[in-house]
Formats: sequence, structure tokens, C-alpha cells
Amino acid sequence: MQTKKYKVAVLGATGAVGREMLTLLDELRFPASEVIALASERSEGEEVEFGNRHLKVKVAKPEAFDGVDIVLASAGSAVSRLLLPEAARRGALCIDNSSAFRMVADVPLVVPEVNPEAMIRHNGIIANPNCSTIQMVVALKPLHDAAGLRKVVVTTYQSTSGAGKKGMDELHDQTVGLLNSRPFEVQVHHARIAFNVVPHIGNAGADDYTEEELKLVYETRKIMGLPDLLVSPTAVRVPVFACHSESVVCEFERPLSPDEAREILSHAAGIEVVDDLAQKKYPMPMDATGSNSVFVGRIRRDLTSPNGLLLWVVADNLRKGAATNAVQIALLAAKAGLVRGARA
Repeated sequence: MQTKKYKVAVLGATGAVGREMLTLLDELRFPASEVIALASERSEGEEVEFGNRHLKVKVAKPEAFDGVDIVLASAGSAVSRLLLPEAARRGALCIDNSSAFRMVADVPLVVPEVNPEAMIRHNGIIANPNCSTIQMVVALKPLHDAAGLRKVVVTTYQSTSGAGKKGMDELHDQTVGLLNSRPFEVQVHHARIAFNVVPHIGNAGADDYTEEELKLVYETRKIMGLPDLLVSPTAVRVPVFACHSESVVCEFERPLSPDEAREILSHAAGIEVVDDLAQKKYPMPMDATGSNSVFVGRIRRDLTSPNGLLLWVVADNLRKGAATNAVQIALLAAKAGLVRGARA
């Protein structure tokens, strides 16, 4: 039996997430007949790595999607709104990492471990959720299935890679500047990030919440199919290069002990439980970097609620928080026959 193969385009291939998408297409052995790298005109001719090969970057324009079966996009909302409808009209399944289509009613917002069935309703575009939302719902869904989730209070500790290469460079440059008494600039983050934490990610939104915080509210409700779920978020940027961490306080319909939660999570797809405080074992960004898993630890009772638990959740935001989730969606869509084009 011949395996179907697909022509894949990575839009935004020169960015941090785009490069991870190329790495993961190779690493996860996606059945690709051809992979093309697309970016803006200023990157035309640049080379990006794909396994042990190098791809020359082509200009992203509507005709570049002719004959393409799957588009993995991480080029920003404006580019996605401009180009992905064109790619979908040409027959491609587009999996978009930007926020452009996440809250559009007829666009599925998918995390494979949580709501893979939502993909069936796609009209050519599937949205990849925000990085912080992805890791949180992966941890919450098995517990919700067991005890019924009612409320979530989450504080995120987000790495500078969430702001792209420029965000990481700013942490590096400010750290070097401070240690060597040299001047530096604040351009990417809202305040100095070196040796500091900044409780402000994204633009201001409603009721003094930031856009990053509101994504955690509305995306979680959509993905989990819980439109009335109570979600109270705070998003904080921390001086870490890679991986986001989250303190999650969750309340359920019935009591769920820490031991029950550990047992449930230890058998859940995509999760690794690291939870032994006495042995100083808990998830940390330095251990999660480069992994496709969501790590959960510090599981304990909420002292303010008989039906509450506290979790500490860590994941690589460039991987499971972005590129891995997108490639996993593509793999599932191909397996389920949800991609219109294929080559034997």
C-alpha cells in the first residue's frame, strides 16, 4: 500500500517558529513529497535548514500556493489574513499559528490532545492556539474529563522567545549591558527584561487585561467547548530564553486528590509528570527546552477550595506551543483524509 504524500509550504520559514516547523516536519517524518520555504521579499534566496538539506526561500505570494496541499503558517496576522484565504481557495489546508482566525466561528481552533474532532469542520483553515493556551489546555483536559472543570486562575511566566528572535536578543543585549555597565535599549518588551519580570505582554485590552491574557480566556473556552468557563489570567514576561511556565489554580465540580490527578495525567497523551518536591523534581524551562511534551508538577490541593488543585505547567513555546502543535494537526489531518490533495 502506497503512502500518500503532500506538498507542504512553510510560510514565515525564516522566523523562529517557521524554522522549528521545518525541523519538526523532518523530525516527525511528515509524509511530504516536497517542502517549500516561503517568506517576504527581503528573505528571497536565503537558505533555511530542512533535515540535512537546505531550502532556498521563495517569495510568499498567492501563486506560490499553486499545487500546495498543506500550508504551515507563522508569518503574523496581517500576512495570514492576506494570503491564507488565497491558499485555501487553491485547495490547500492552511494551519495558521497567528491570531488572525482563532476566534472566527467557523475556523477550528485545535489542540490534538484536546479537541481533534474539531478539525472535521474545517473550510481550508485551521487555527493554532496561543502558546500559553496550548500547554494549559493539554494539562486541564484530562482532569476536566475526570472531575468537570469550573474555574481557572492562571499566571503565566513567559520566555522572551515568545516575542521572537528580537525578544531573545533584547534579553541577551540588556544582560551583557548591565553586567558590563554599557548602555542598552528597551524596544521589544514593555520594560527592561534583564534581571526583571514584566507583568505586561501584548497590547491593552478590555478591563485592563492585556490581549495576551484575554487569549487565555476566549481560546480556552473555545477549545474545550466550555463557553461559560471562568478564567482569570495574568501574563508575565520573565528573563528566560525558551519555554513558558504557568501557575494554574483549577476548581472542579467534584473533589480530585493530588494522587488522582497525578495518575490521570501520567496516562494522558503529550504529558510528562515531574512531581517530587522532596527530591527537588519539578518542571523547569531548562529541562523542557527542545521537548514536544507538556510537563506538569507541583500538584497539590488548593487551600481555599475543597474541589481545587494547583498545577505548575511548563512547555517549550516554540515547539508544543507553536510548531509541534501545527505539525501534529497536519499529521492528524492527513491520517483522517482531511487534506484535499495528495500524491501517491
